[in-house]
Amino acid sequence: MSTGLAYFTVVLVWATTPLAIKWSAEGGAAAGSLMLRMLIATALGILLLWCSGGRMRWHRRALLGYLAAVPGVFGAMALTYRASASVPSGLMSVMYGLAPLLSGLMLQCLPGSVRLRGWHWAGCVIGVIGLAVIFSDALVGGGRLVAVLMLFGGVCLFCGSAIAVQRAAAGQPPLNQTLGALILSLPCFVVMWLLSGEPTAVPLTARGLWAVLYLSLFGSLLGFLCYYLVLSRLPAATVALITLMTPVLALGLGMWLNGEQPALSMLVGAGLIVVALGAYLYGDRRGMRRAPVVEP
Repeated sequence: MSTGLAYFTVVLVWATTPLAIKWSAEGGAAAGSLMLRMLIATALGILLLWCSGGRMRWHRRALLGYLAAVPGVFGAMALTYRASASVPSGLMSVMYGLAPLLSGLMLQCLPGSVRLRGWHWAGCVIGVIGLAVIFSDALVGGGRLVAVLMLFGGVCLFCGSAIAVQRAAAGQPPLNQTLGALILSLPCFVVMWLLSGEPTAVPLTARGLWAVLYLSLFGSLLGFLCYYLVLSRLPAATVALITLMTPVLALGLGMWLNGEQPALSMLVGAGLIVVALGAYLYGDRRGMRRAPVVEP
């Protein structure tokens, strides 16, 4: 696959995933639709690995990488699906757009990490202000605060898990890492579904069924594979621009296709977070330009 096509695929998948999550859970069975999504994605991943002639690796380092991904797969997805009933799909994308900022802040607590510069800290401050505006809107929105807190918790788990995977699973093939995380997370999804009290036959609307299939193939499998492909071919700062584009696209898709009408304060908060992400990524690019060139 060409780099341009892979990049476009990641942007499209990440922009449409929040809306697909909302549609897949509109039958009132968030846990069941999530479990079904992951079950199908795991089966497709095993089939893809077999067709490509690969095999799973279960040595200690690989297993540590799979385990490190479980909070980001199970924890983040469980909280996001639970929150999807109360928050607009565009807000989900905006909150996950905070991932680079949160990851940068988390890395400051770890030894050997690159220190944040002025533009990074400016982005973090603007992001906190935007987050505060969104939380203030949730307080007025009647019962939405808990959902926004769950969504934010899911983003934190996603970021922390990504950092742990990066440190524990260096050199692991992308398909193996994705499939290993799905295999270890699947029992957690099944247990959550059984404890949820939802009906055994997962109630899905026609639109919800297509959303589950879309999320299984693209959201859980192809999107991650294309992301890892792009990450291996392009500078990290260029890849990070994806997180700047997807919140804007997701907000537009939610209003266009799902009739969502976010409050003005929520749009202001979302705008501040996008500006914050832009400032943070600008700091990355300035840091790259100022980095000393080492002669061979």
